[in-house]
Amino acid sequence: MTERTEREAAIGAAADRLVTAADRQEPCAPVRDVLGTVDIDGAYQVQRRLTALRLTGGAVVSGRKIGLTSPAVQQQLGVDQPDFGVLFADMDVTAYPEVPMSRLLQPKAEAEIAFVLAADLDGDDISPADVRAAVACAAPALEIVDSRIAGWDITITDTVADNASSGLYVLGETRLPLDAFEPRAATMRMFLDGVLVSEGSGAACLGDPLTALLWLARTARAYGEPLRAGQVVLSGALGPMVGVSPGETVVAEISALGTVSATFSEKDAS
Repeated sequence: MTERTEREAAIGAAADRLVTAADRQEPCAPVRDVLGTVDIDGAYQVQRRLTALRLTGGAVVSGRKIGLTSPAVQQQLGVDQPDFGVLFADMDVTAYPEVPMSRLLQPKAEAEIAFVLAADLDGDDISPADVRAAVACAAPALEIVDSRIAGWDITITDTVADNASSGLYVLGETRLPLDAFEPRAATMRMFLDGVLVSEGSGAACLGDPLTALLWLARTARAYGEPLRAGQVVLSGALGPMVGVSPGETVVAEISALGTVSATFSEKDAS
């Protein structure tokens, strides 16, 4: 078997393992045993295979999510770059009375700034000014991250292959244009059942959530899948993520953007 054939087999094996875990709602072993820990492009190939399967099944892309924006998390995983995943329309549970725990395996909540795009980001040399001009508005968001990998035992290749450990997301009601809100200056407090469990700021997200968006715009275009008008981008955690359990309520306060909240259903709720 040639090296290329071995790599293709590894990518297929990793994709199959993650699909099975999602279908059975049972966490699986890490996929780094077949992908290794350095082949990030191979991990994105796994992610693209899983995305193609979802699209074939009728799913609709609603945007992207950026992960690994915190220096502390990057150091923990031994990486020096963020990653990204795909958001699908059915991940948006903003209108749900409760977040359906039946769709999650090992959920954790993160408070983030979401950007809604008014224009495509598909130029040859995307600049910070291009990114700022493309943002229609910012909104407070809760990302409910999840992992198909048992015990969150992940490296960079595990999480990239697993669609950047994506789960669901909730958007708050406030929408502010960037001339009324500076993401880098945002402060965040997140509460679990009324207890403060996470604090942070816009500066904790690659120094500025708009810097994270710039990185994503350039990277997505390099992979041939540029960001499009109307898409939502979850720009990365403003503070530590927190595990959540059935029946708990998470509320995040993000300075001028106000609050966003989510109550998690009992596990057997649909």
